[in-house]
Amino acid sequence: MKLKKQVTVCGAAIFCVAVFSLYLMLDRVQHDPARHQNGGNFPRSQISVLQNRIEQLEQLLEENHEIISHIKDSVLELTANAEGPHALLPYHTANGSWVVPPEPRPSFFSVSPQDCQFALGGRGQKPELQMLTVSEELPFDNVEGGVWRQGFDISYSPHDWDAEDLQVFVVPHSHNDPGWIKTFDKYYTEQTQHILNSMVSKLQEDSRWRFLWAEVSFFAKWWDNINAQKRAAVRRLVGNGQLEIATGGWVMPDEANSHYFALIDQLIEGHQWLERNLGVTPRSGWAVDPFGHSSTMPYLLRRANLTSMLIQRVHYAIKKHFAATHSLEFMWRQTWDSDSSTDIFCHMMPFYSYDVPHTCGPDPKICCQFDFKRLPGGRINCPWKVPPRAITDTNVAERAALLLDQYRKKSRLFRSNVLLVPLGDDFRYDKPQEWDAQFFSYQRLFDFLNSKPDLHVQAQFGTLSDYFDALYKKTGVEPGARPPGFPVLSGDFFSYADREDHYWTGYYTSRPFYKNLDRVLEAHLRGAEILYSLAVAHARRSGLAAQYPLSDFTLLTDARRTLGLFQHHDAITGTAKEAVVVDYGVRLLRSLVSLKQVIINAAHYLVLGDKGTYHFDSGAPFLQVDDTRSSHDALPERTVIQLDASPRFVVLFNPLEQERLSVVSLLVNSPRVRVLSEDGQPLAVQISAHWSSATNMVPNVYQDARHSLRPHLLCPKVSVPLRLPALGLGVLQLQQGLDTHHTLPSSMRIYLHGQRLSVSRHEAFPIRVIDSGASDFALSNRYMQVWFSGLTGLLKSVQRVDEEQEQRIDVELFIYGTRASKDKSGAYLFLPDDQAKPYIPKNPPVLRVTEGPFFSEVVTYYEHVHQMVRLYNLPGVEGLSLDVSFLVDIRDYVNKELALRIHTDIDSQGTFFTDLNGFQVQPRRYLKKLPLQANFYPMPVMAYIQDTQRRLTLHTAQALGVSSLGNGQLEVILDRRLMQDDNRGLGQGLKDNKRTWNHFRLLLERRTVGSEVQDSHSTSYPSLLSHLTSMYLNTPVFTLPVTQMPSPGPSLRAFLPLASSLPCDFHLLNLRMFQAEEDNLPSADTALILHRKGFDCGLEAKNLGFNCTTSQGKVALGSLFHGLDVVFLQPTSLTLLYPLASPSNSTDLYVDPMEIATFRLRLG
Repeated sequence: MKLKKQVTVCGAAIFCVAVFSLYLMLDRVQHDPARHQNGGNFPRSQISVLQNRIEQLEQLLEENHEIISHIKDSVLELTANAEGPHALLPYHTANGSWVVPPEPRPSFFSVSPQDCQFALGGRGQKPELQMLTVSEELPFDNVEGGVWRQGFDISYSPHDWDAEDLQVFVVPHSHNDPGWIKTFDKYYTEQTQHILNSMVSKLQEDSRWRFLWAEVSFFAKWWDNINAQKRAAVRRLVGNGQLEIATGGWVMPDEANSHYFALIDQLIEGHQWLERNLGVTPRSGWAVDPFGHSSTMPYLLRRANLTSMLIQRVHYAIKKHFAATHSLEFMWRQTWDSDSSTDIFCHMMPFYSYDVPHTCGPDPKICCQFDFKRLPGGRINCPWKVPPRAITDTNVAERAALLLDQYRKKSRLFRSNVLLVPLGDDFRYDKPQEWDAQFFSYQRLFDFLNSKPDLHVQAQFGTLSDYFDALYKKTGVEPGARPPGFPVLSGDFFSYADREDHYWTGYYTSRPFYKNLDRVLEAHLRGAEILYSLAVAHARRSGLAAQYPLSDFTLLTDARRTLGLFQHHDAITGTAKEAVVVDYGVRLLRSLVSLKQVIINAAHYLVLGDKGTYHFDSGAPFLQVDDTRSSHDALPERTVIQLDASPRFVVLFNPLEQERLSVVSLLVNSPRVRVLSEDGQPLAVQISAHWSSATNMVPNVYQDARHSLRPHLLCPKVSVPLRLPALGLGVLQLQQGLDTHHTLPSSMRIYLHGQRLSVSRHEAFPIRVIDSGASDFALSNRYMQVWFSGLTGLLKSVQRVDEEQEQRIDVELFIYGTRASKDKSGAYLFLPDDQAKPYIPKNPPVLRVTEGPFFSEVVTYYEHVHQMVRLYNLPGVEGLSLDVSFLVDIRDYVNKELALRIHTDIDSQGTFFTDLNGFQVQPRRYLKKLPLQANFYPMPVMAYIQDTQRRLTLHTAQALGVSSLGNGQLEVILDRRLMQDDNRGLGQGLKDNKRTWNHFRLLLERRTVGSEVQDSHSTSYPSLLSHLTSMYLNTPVFTLPVTQMPSPGPSLRAFLPLASSLPCDFHLLNLRMFQAEEDNLPSADTALILHRKGFDCGLEAKNLGFNCTTSQGKVALGSLFHGLDVVFLQPTSLTLLYPLASPSNSTDLYVDPMEIATFRLRLG
């Protein structure tokens, strides 16, 4: 009966397709422009045109007949294989293009109108300070300001404090970079451990003394090396408020290049460590050194239950403006927030630096005299040539008056009579003598000031939270609430300049190899966390936890800390010494290898059909890794699957919370290969050559069963489209042998452009070699036709199949030089000599064009860059955008930067959009009043331009610097090689460049009729398709070959952890197990972190070819996990330190748009 129904349905489908095809033919003839021009009359001279039209109609009938015959074949195959699904086979049309028949099941795109309201905005009051408006209105004129060179003269009356004393909190601190000039370990050994050891002994000498610390990575290493007595002393110091741990992250992260997954993860790692070891929960944020500030950080800190924060590196012109308008302290609010729930109180330090000369007041010459480490005879002195003087009974009155004058002047910049004065610098307080010099000197000054009531000042040591608490008390509000009259601000603080036109926009791209490796590690960590959590939960439920390698939790912990360490503002930024970069790289690679092991072990358990057969053997892993790296600075090499008489199995892991249709490519050692589904059904595959250079295929040398070498065999690539379950595992079977019906070859042609090069050939892959020729050519799929320049091989335009007009998307390469003057570009700064100049190669490029049923690609080989543009011929996310990669190698450049520029016809009018940390999108304006380098911004995951009709989004798999320097343009800096230091303390240029892959997706979207582009000053959101495109790019499928073993091996079965995909505006950010109390094993609880994304419904969502539904923010968690029950569920703060509600019996969740929600979850 079921079979009859299938045949009936398919027969109906044939009839519908036939009728529809004939309708299309008639439509095409009817709308022929040549015919309309002649008004329907055909004179004798036009008979030949009519004959042509008849021939075209015959060809269309032939194609229609071809379609129907293919569907007939498919129906016959369905009938023959009624027990299991069978893919419809791609076929060639008469014009040579490939057609992949539609899948039997329809796709659906269901978004409720309520979910579209969020992106329209318009709720709540607008903040007084919107940073985009501030930047547009500020003159950025850099007028000389006197002793405060970037500010202005500050005056006051001694009677200003008659009614209310000035309350001064001096906050001793030591900024410890976890790697910069020295490696993390070397800093710890030579400086940091001494700072912390001195801190314990010195703070116990006087209960009035205070100290502030931020970097938990160093603190945790020190904690592991101290005895119980010292640990108890630390806990006492924290308990009585003498020692404050501010922010509490693993590091003080970079805020430009870091992805929000990693920002949250390092915050959780630090907070969990502090709670477990010190029983402390951080209250205030402290970010004195990141090079510009993202509005993502205040959101994360607020959701972690911090109430206040401090920032320092902000453009000097903005600091001056905020100082003049008493806006240095404000409530920082997210752009989408309508009810102030994201507000956090923020203090912006007013002056040039966080060192002592720039923190006591506006005059660094005077403030330097109160940095008592610089007393004469020491290793450092004051550049202003006036040294500090030891405080004695005879000079204390004069010195205190001088210092108080600075305090008073600084306080005039703020709205309250509570003043914050940081006292520290990089790696300060590493010797007991410095503690004594600073603390005793200041205590004498405080004692004097406090003994003079007529001065109306109370000065003391304090922590950051002491300052904030006093300010809240003075202004009469609860901690974290908005003090009366204080402004509300939204937006971010990029890009940063510390003086003149010295914009810190170079580090958005510096050392892109490691920026890419960071994201590879992040994808592996998230995948490993989720798969490990699921495997442990299932093993515990089945009573097999004793057999499972729970000790992999240690590998996860190490990887969390490695990723966290690399978020440091001198690591992911690319601004450390070369030897330190190597140290980071080795750590990243070590953790990457460990995470592959965790994924393999979890996948092994979960994919077994019979869990009773599970046996873990660390010496003989069940699965192989998908790729390997020979060193930390090497590109990955794909694992080649050796085929022999026995079938080979491959396990595929989809780390997305959505079901996914993707092309998965595998390298095998023979072009004679068949690919079968889990249940043995043959699958259609595309087979293509794997190339080592423009004209050489990769030969394969391997040992067969007789151990003899067999050279000159090819190592081809097998590409198969697969639908993989959400967060699940699929299984493929590979067999040696030929299946001409299902193994579909790729056609290849190579354009040599007059170069005399030999091209390797193989009978399995016919190649057409074209010595010269420059006509443009196109690739196409079901959605679009993509045109390339025959001369350059670069992208020229895209035409959607349902539009007549081509859309210009013209790609060019450019070169920036650096200035001839003393100030040149370096690791931090971008100081170009002029406008970029076109990249001019020595030789014309070699182009290689591959066309096949599931993907087609153009690879263009230049001397310094190889471009690959791939077009997938699949429905859904993969087929709707262009996959674009650049392999960049500029190791022979001297003071040059390579840029990618995309020209379009989009009327962007100087507005473009960049993401912040992959979490939110920030509108930008090209400001002509600023130098070119000031208009670059960080791009961790995407940038786009738009007009009333279109949006072009460039998605990226690694953080890079981006701008839009002209109408309809996007520009990205791909790599930079600079021979000198830029005088920001590094002492080196950027000369350790690597061969680096930069991976992008280009997505062109059309606005729906009637949807308005929102005001550019408000926030902006990607579409759901754009969000998913970014996820596909950043979370690729893991391919894990099963190790060769004698037949029959254990039965493998696909693993479907979720009963259904999550709503498509939800992202499962992490499923992260807690550490058990007593050891390094996992506890019963897991952190579930969900992010509901904001999205723009105004971009067309017809015929997208993928399933997507939204649910107004609701998720039924109780029925989400297959084979597991939700035993315990409790909403918590972001880092799980604070429960937000009692554990609930209900497992139905609700999350507002843009919010990140964290839960303590127990699965059983």
